[in-house]
Amino acid sequence: MLASTAPIKHPRGCRPLRFASPYSSPGEHIIAVPIASKARRVIREPRWRPSRQFTTSSLDPRCRPWLLDDGSLTIRLIELSEGDFQVQRLYQGWQVPLPSESRLLDVPPRQLALVREVGLLLGQRTVVFARSVFPLSSLTGELSHLRYLRNKSLGAILFSHPGMHRSPFELALLPGSSDYLPKQLQQATPAWGRRSRFRIGRKSLMVSEVFLEGFTPWPDALPVHRSQRGKVDAAIVPPTQ
Repeated sequence: MLASTAPIKHPRGCRPLRFASPYSSPGEHIIAVPIASKARRVIREPRWRPSRQFTTSSLDPRCRPWLLDDGSLTIRLIELSEGDFQVQRLYQGWQVPLPSESRLLDVPPRQLALVREVGLLLGQRTVVFARSVFPLSSLTGELSHLRYLRNKSLGAILFSHPGMHRSPFELALLPGSSDYLPKQLQQATPAWGRRSRFRIGRKSLMVSEVFLEGFTPWPDALPVHRSQRGKVDAAIVPPTQ
């Protein structure tokens, strides 16, 4: 990967202000992606930073409502698509989480967790890539069924729990060629991502969501009706990186 001093192309309809990145490389957006047969190796993690570090001078205000909304992204996409929404599982298996994921979840560095990666589709277009990490201790009791989600929405389940809390968001601007994205979803332009830690009782899990270049509703107004909202818990403090 070659460094470049030229400005990067920003996500369609939503761009960071006064922001530069050394990454620039061509990519390709593929709509349909088969489930992976084995885990991908992520060599370079995104640089996740607390959302409070992104001021109006570094983040276009059109992005902020989508990136920082504490409601269910799944429900928002269903509202936008008028029902033409689906979840496509790309990978699921046991593996060691990325270092920052282990720190965020407060689990030992080499402890295995269930990793699930999916694409969220509007019509036939993949608009969001989502990665979930479930520590083994969280897949017991009332949450044991999360092992068997297949193409079901995780968000719809999490937001059905009245006692659910989530940590403040961390954000990152990923190069389109980032290996955090499955190869089939890598693209020519950078992509905004967010992640947070969910807590239900004493059980925790992590969810990250990356908005792909197929995601076009950046400037749209937020739906007025909100069926569920997450409860942001300041006590769940993301790790300092």
